[in-house]
Amino acid sequence: MTLPSQALKSSDNPDMTGARKEIAAAWFRALRDRICRDFEALEDELKGTRHSGLPAGRFERKGWERPNDGDFTGGGGGEMSVMRGRVFEKVGVNISTVHGRFSEEFSKEIPGARDNGNDGAFWAAGISLVAHMRSPLVPAVHMNTRMIVTSKSWFGGGADLTPMIPDEKDAQDFHAALKTCCSRHGADYYEKYKKWCDEYFYLKHRQEPRGIGGIFFDYLDSGSWESDLAFVRDVGETFAAIYPALVRRHMNEEWSDAQREKQLLKRGRYAEFNLLYDRGTRFGLMTGGNVEAILMSLPPEVKWP
Repeated sequence: MTLPSQALKSSDNPDMTGARKEIAAAWFRALRDRICRDFEALEDELKGTRHSGLPAGRFERKGWERPNDGDFTGGGGGEMSVMRGRVFEKVGVNISTVHGRFSEEFSKEIPGARDNGNDGAFWAAGISLVAHMRSPLVPAVHMNTRMIVTSKSWFGGGADLTPMIPDEKDAQDFHAALKTCCSRHGADYYEKYKKWCDEYFYLKHRQEPRGIGGIFFDYLDSGSWESDLAFVRDVGETFAAIYPALVRRHMNEEWSDAQREKQLLKRGRYAEFNLLYDRGTRFGLMTGGNVEAILMSLPPEVKWP
Protein backbone atom coordinates (compact mmCIF):
# COMPACT_ATOMS: atom_id res chain seq x y z
CA MET A 1 0.00 0.00 0.00
CA THR A 2 1.29 3.46 -0.87
CA LEU A 3 1.04 5.79 2.10
CA PRO A 4 -0.24 9.35 1.63
CA SER A 5 2.49 11.92 1.14
CA GLN A 6 1.82 13.42 4.55
CA ALA A 7 4.64 15.29 6.25
CA LEU A 8 5.51 14.38 9.81
CA LYS A 9 5.66 17.95 11.07
CA SER A 10 6.20 17.52 14.80
CA SER A 11 9.19 19.37 16.17
CA ASP A 12 8.33 18.69 19.78
CA ASN A 13 11.17 18.50 22.23
CA PRO A 14 10.83 15.01 23.77
CA ASP A 15 11.51 16.56 27.18
CA MET A 16 8.33 18.61 26.81
CA THR A 17 5.97 15.82 25.81
CA GLY A 18 5.47 14.26 29.24
CA ALA A 19 2.19 16.06 29.94
CA ARG A 20 0.87 15.18 26.49
CA LYS A 21 1.71 11.52 27.01
CA GLU A 22 -0.19 11.53 30.29
CA ILE A 23 -3.21 13.21 28.73
CA ALA A 24 -3.35 10.77 25.82
CA ALA A 25 -2.87 7.67 27.98
CA ALA A 26 -5.56 8.90 30.40
CA TRP A 27 -7.99 9.38 27.50
CA PHE A 28 -7.43 5.88 26.17
CA ARG A 29 -8.12 4.48 29.64
CA ALA A 30 -11.27 6.60 30.08
CA LEU A 31 -12.57 5.50 26.68
CA ARG A 32 -11.91 1.87 27.61
CA ASP A 33 -13.92 2.29 30.80
CA ARG A 34 -16.86 3.86 28.98
CA ILE A 35 -16.97 1.23 26.24
CA CYS A 36 -16.76 -1.67 28.70
CA ARG A 37 -19.59 -0.21 30.74
CA ASP A 38 -21.77 0.31 27.68
CA PHE A 39 -21.06 -3.17 26.27
CA GLU A 40 -21.99 -4.77 29.60
CA ALA A 41 -25.27 -2.83 29.46
CA LEU A 42 -25.98 -4.46 26.08
CA GLU A 43 -25.42 -7.85 27.66
CA ASP A 44 -28.07 -7.01 30.26
CA GLU A 45 -30.59 -5.91 27.62
CA LEU A 46 -30.69 -9.10 25.53
CA LYS A 47 -34.06 -10.86 25.49
CA GLY A 48 -36.02 -13.40 23.53
CA THR A 49 -33.22 -14.99 21.49
CA ARG A 50 -31.48 -18.36 21.62
CA HIS A 51 -28.77 -17.08 23.98
CA SER A 52 -30.91 -14.88 26.24
CA GLY A 53 -30.96 -17.63 28.87
CA LEU A 54 -27.21 -17.41 29.36
CA PRO A 55 -25.73 -15.20 32.08
CA ALA A 56 -24.97 -11.65 31.00
CA GLY A 57 -21.29 -11.29 30.23
CA ARG A 58 -18.84 -9.22 32.21
CA PHE A 59 -15.35 -8.06 31.32
CA GLU A 60 -12.40 -9.73 32.99
CA ARG A 61 -9.27 -7.61 33.25
CA LYS A 62 -5.71 -8.84 33.20
CA GLY A 63 -2.62 -6.67 33.41
CA TRP A 64 0.69 -7.39 31.72
CA GLU A 65 4.17 -5.90 31.82
CA ARG A 66 6.51 -5.44 28.91
CA PRO A 67 9.80 -7.36 29.27
CA ASN A 68 12.99 -5.39 29.91
CA ASP A 69 15.61 -7.89 28.84
CA GLY A 70 17.07 -9.50 25.77
CA ASP A 71 15.87 -7.73 22.63
CA PHE A 72 13.33 -5.58 24.46
CA THR A 73 14.65 -2.64 26.46
CA GLY A 74 12.39 -0.23 28.26
CA GLY A 75 9.18 -1.14 29.99
CA GLY A 76 5.56 -0.27 30.50
CA GLY A 77 2.68 -2.63 29.89
CA GLY A 78 -1.05 -2.73 29.52
CA GLU A 79 -4.35 -4.22 30.54
CA MET A 80 -6.59 -6.63 28.67
CA SER A 81 -10.35 -6.46 29.14
CA VAL A 82 -12.05 -9.47 27.60
CA MET A 83 -15.70 -10.48 27.77
CA ARG A 84 -17.36 -13.66 26.54
CA GLY A 85 -21.09 -13.16 26.84
CA ARG A 86 -24.46 -13.77 25.28
CA VAL A 87 -24.38 -10.77 22.92
CA PHE A 88 -20.63 -10.56 22.50
CA GLU A 89 -19.23 -14.00 21.78
CA LYS A 90 -15.79 -12.49 22.33
CA VAL A 91 -14.82 -8.84 22.71
CA GLY A 92 -11.52 -7.40 23.83
CA VAL A 93 -10.83 -3.79 24.76
CA ASN A 94 -7.12 -3.45 25.43
CA ILE A 95 -5.04 -0.48 26.50
CA SER A 96 -1.27 -0.19 26.71
CA THR A 97 1.48 2.32 27.45
CA VAL A 98 4.97 1.11 26.54
CA HIS A 99 8.42 2.54 25.97
CA GLY A 100 11.83 1.31 24.95
CA ARG A 101 13.99 1.05 21.84
CA PHE A 102 13.19 -0.43 18.47
CA SER A 103 15.58 -2.93 17.00
CA GLU A 104 17.88 -1.41 14.39
CA GLU A 105 16.06 -3.26 11.62
CA PHE A 106 12.54 -2.32 12.76
CA SER A 107 13.65 1.30 13.30
CA LYS A 108 13.95 1.67 9.54
CA GLU A 109 10.16 1.34 9.27
CA ILE A 110 9.29 3.89 11.97
CA PRO A 111 9.38 7.65 11.30
CA GLY A 112 11.86 9.49 13.50
CA ALA A 113 13.26 6.38 15.12
CA ARG A 114 16.81 7.12 13.94
CA ASP A 115 16.57 10.85 13.21
CA ASN A 116 17.89 13.86 15.13
CA GLY A 117 20.12 11.76 17.33
CA ASN A 118 17.34 9.39 18.37
CA ASP A 119 18.72 5.88 18.87
CA GLY A 120 15.50 3.99 18.34
CA ALA A 121 13.79 5.22 21.49
CA PHE A 122 9.99 5.21 21.40
CA TRP A 123 6.92 5.68 23.54
CA ALA A 124 3.48 4.44 22.54
CA ALA A 125 0.03 4.34 24.10
CA GLY A 126 -3.33 3.35 22.73
CA ILE A 127 -6.59 1.48 22.85
CA SER A 128 -7.49 -1.48 20.63
CA LEU A 129 -10.91 -3.08 20.37
CA VAL A 130 -12.26 -6.04 18.41
CA ALA A 131 -15.76 -7.48 18.87
CA HIS A 132 -17.01 -10.80 17.50
CA MET A 133 -20.73 -11.23 18.03
CA ARG A 134 -22.90 -14.26 18.70
CA SER A 135 -25.57 -13.19 16.24
CA PRO A 136 -24.51 -13.24 12.57
CA LEU A 137 -26.91 -10.31 12.08
CA VAL A 138 -24.74 -8.06 14.27
CA PRO A 139 -21.56 -6.91 12.50
CA ALA A 140 -18.10 -7.49 13.88
CA VAL A 141 -16.15 -4.32 14.52
CA HIS A 142 -12.63 -3.02 15.08
CA MET A 143 -11.51 0.30 16.53
CA ASN A 144 -8.17 1.58 17.71
CA THR A 145 -6.43 4.88 18.35
CA ARG A 146 -2.86 5.44 19.45
CA MET A 147 -0.15 8.02 20.05
CA ILE A 148 3.48 7.26 19.18
CA VAL A 149 6.57 9.30 20.02
CA THR A 150 10.08 8.90 18.59
CA SER A 151 11.98 12.04 17.61
CA LYS A 152 8.59 12.87 16.10
CA SER A 153 5.11 12.31 17.49
CA TRP A 154 1.83 11.44 15.82
CA PHE A 155 -1.56 9.81 16.20
CA GLY A 156 -3.08 6.92 14.28
CA GLY A 157 -6.11 4.70 14.33
CA GLY A 158 -9.59 4.32 12.93
CA ALA A 159 -12.68 2.12 12.96
CA ASP A 160 -14.12 -0.35 10.48
CA LEU A 161 -17.15 -2.62 10.27
CA THR A 162 -17.28 -6.24 9.09
CA PRO A 163 -20.86 -7.45 8.57
CA MET A 164 -21.42 -11.19 8.41
CA ILE A 165 -24.75 -10.63 6.63
CA PRO A 166 -24.75 -7.42 4.55
CA ASP A 167 -27.10 -4.67 5.75
CA GLU A 168 -27.24 -1.45 3.73
CA LYS A 169 -28.71 0.70 6.50
CA ASP A 170 -26.01 -0.38 8.95
CA ALA A 171 -23.34 0.51 6.40
CA GLN A 172 -24.91 3.89 5.66
CA ASP A 173 -25.33 4.82 9.32
CA PHE A 174 -21.81 3.72 10.28
CA HIS A 175 -20.21 5.73 7.47
CA ALA A 176 -22.47 8.73 8.09
CA ALA A 177 -21.37 8.86 11.72
CA LEU A 178 -17.70 8.72 10.75
CA LYS A 179 -18.16 11.31 8.01
CA THR A 180 -19.82 13.71 10.43
CA CYS A 181 -16.99 13.17 12.89
CA CYS A 182 -14.29 13.75 10.28
CA SER A 183 -16.01 16.84 8.89
CA ARG A 184 -15.76 18.54 12.28
CA HIS A 185 -11.96 18.44 12.00
CA GLY A 186 -10.94 18.56 8.36
CA ALA A 187 -12.79 19.07 5.09
CA ASP A 188 -10.80 16.28 3.42
CA TYR A 189 -10.51 13.91 6.39
CA TYR A 190 -13.39 11.57 5.56
CA GLU A 191 -12.61 10.96 1.90
CA LYS A 192 -8.89 10.64 2.60
CA TYR A 193 -9.23 8.32 5.58
CA LYS A 194 -12.03 6.28 4.03
CA LYS A 195 -9.84 5.63 0.99
CA TRP A 196 -6.91 4.71 3.23
CA CYS A 197 -9.15 2.29 5.14
CA ASP A 198 -10.38 0.64 1.94
CA GLU A 199 -6.79 0.16 0.76
CA TYR A 200 -5.50 -1.03 4.11
CA PHE A 201 -8.22 -3.52 5.10
CA TYR A 202 -7.90 -5.45 1.85
CA LEU A 203 -6.93 -9.11 1.56
CA LYS A 204 -4.53 -9.03 -1.35
CA HIS A 205 -4.25 -12.79 -1.58
CA ARG A 206 -8.04 -13.07 -2.03
CA GLN A 207 -8.55 -9.77 -3.83
CA GLU A 208 -11.43 -8.77 -1.59
CA PRO A 209 -12.07 -6.27 1.22
CA ARG A 210 -12.27 -7.45 4.82
CA GLY A 211 -15.57 -5.68 5.41
CA ILE A 212 -17.41 -2.49 4.45
CA GLY A 213 -14.65 -0.18 5.63
CA GLY A 214 -14.70 2.92 7.78
CA ILE A 215 -11.72 5.20 8.32
CA PHE A 216 -8.02 4.59 8.88
CA PHE A 217 -5.35 7.20 9.52
CA ASP A 218 -1.72 7.26 10.59
CA TYR A 219 1.13 9.75 11.03
CA LEU A 220 -1.41 12.42 12.01
CA ASP A 221 0.61 15.52 12.96
CA SER A 222 -1.13 18.64 11.69
CA GLY A 223 1.13 20.95 13.68
CA SER A 224 -1.44 21.32 16.46
CA TRP A 225 -1.26 18.48 18.96
CA GLU A 226 -4.41 19.70 20.68
CA SER A 227 -6.39 19.64 17.43
CA ASP A 228 -5.13 16.18 16.58
CA LEU A 229 -6.04 14.88 20.02
CA ALA A 230 -9.51 16.41 19.65
CA PHE A 231 -9.99 14.44 16.42
CA VAL A 232 -8.74 11.22 18.02
CA ARG A 233 -11.12 11.72 20.94
CA ASP A 234 -13.99 12.40 18.55
CA VAL A 235 -13.26 9.17 16.67
CA GLY A 236 -13.49 7.26 19.95
CA GLU A 237 -16.66 9.02 21.05
CA THR A 238 -18.29 8.54 17.65
CA PHE A 239 -17.54 4.84 17.74
CA ALA A 240 -18.87 4.57 21.31
CA ALA A 241 -22.17 6.07 20.10
CA ILE A 242 -22.76 4.40 16.74
CA TYR A 243 -21.70 0.82 17.38
CA PRO A 244 -24.01 0.10 20.35
CA ALA A 245 -26.85 1.53 18.25
CA LEU A 246 -26.12 -1.02 15.51
CA VAL A 247 -25.92 -3.83 18.07
CA ARG A 248 -29.29 -2.89 19.57
CA ARG A 249 -30.81 -2.81 16.09
CA HIS A 250 -30.19 -6.53 15.53
CA MET A 251 -29.23 -8.34 18.73
CA ASN A 252 -32.78 -9.47 19.58
CA GLU A 253 -33.53 -10.78 16.08
CA GLU A 254 -33.55 -14.51 15.40
CA TRP A 255 -31.08 -16.01 12.96
CA SER A 256 -30.69 -19.30 11.15
CA ASP A 257 -28.03 -21.99 11.26
CA ALA A 258 -27.21 -21.14 7.63
CA GLN A 259 -26.49 -17.55 8.65
CA ARG A 260 -24.28 -18.77 11.47
CA GLU A 261 -22.34 -20.85 8.94
CA LYS A 262 -21.76 -17.75 6.80
CA GLN A 263 -20.56 -15.92 9.90
CA LEU A 264 -17.97 -18.56 10.73
CA LEU A 265 -16.62 -18.54 7.18
CA LYS A 266 -16.43 -14.74 7.10
CA ARG A 267 -14.47 -14.83 10.35
CA GLY A 268 -11.82 -16.83 8.53
CA ARG A 269 -11.16 -13.80 6.33
CA TYR A 270 -10.89 -11.66 9.46
CA ALA A 271 -8.32 -13.98 10.97
CA GLU A 272 -6.30 -14.07 7.75
CA PHE A 273 -6.01 -10.29 7.63
CA ASN A 274 -4.96 -9.92 11.25
CA LEU A 275 -2.28 -12.57 10.97
CA LEU A 276 -0.92 -11.53 7.58
CA TYR A 277 -1.27 -7.77 7.29
CA ASP A 278 -2.29 -6.03 10.51
CA ARG A 279 0.16 -3.31 11.56
CA GLY A 280 -0.82 -3.45 15.20
CA THR A 281 -0.10 -7.18 15.34
CA ARG A 282 3.34 -6.67 13.84
CA PHE A 283 4.14 -3.64 16.01
CA GLY A 284 3.21 -5.51 19.16
CA LEU A 285 5.24 -8.59 18.30
CA MET A 286 8.27 -6.53 17.24
CA THR A 287 8.30 -4.50 20.47
CA GLY A 288 7.82 -7.20 23.09
CA GLY A 289 4.10 -6.78 23.57
CA ASN A 290 1.92 -9.35 25.31
CA VAL A 291 1.16 -12.09 22.79
CA GLU A 292 -2.19 -12.92 24.38
CA ALA A 293 -3.25 -9.27 24.08
CA ILE A 294 -1.93 -8.96 20.52
CA LEU A 295 -3.86 -12.02 19.33
CA MET A 296 -7.00 -10.99 21.23
CA SER A 297 -8.41 -9.86 17.88
CA LEU A 298 -8.79 -13.42 16.59
CA PRO A 299 -12.35 -14.82 16.58
CA PRO A 300 -13.33 -17.49 19.12
CA GLU A 301 -14.71 -19.89 16.51
CA VAL A 302 -13.99 -19.90 12.81
CA LYS A 303 -14.30 -22.11 9.73
CA TRP A 304 -12.62 -22.38 6.38
CA PRO A 305 -14.18 -24.16 3.37
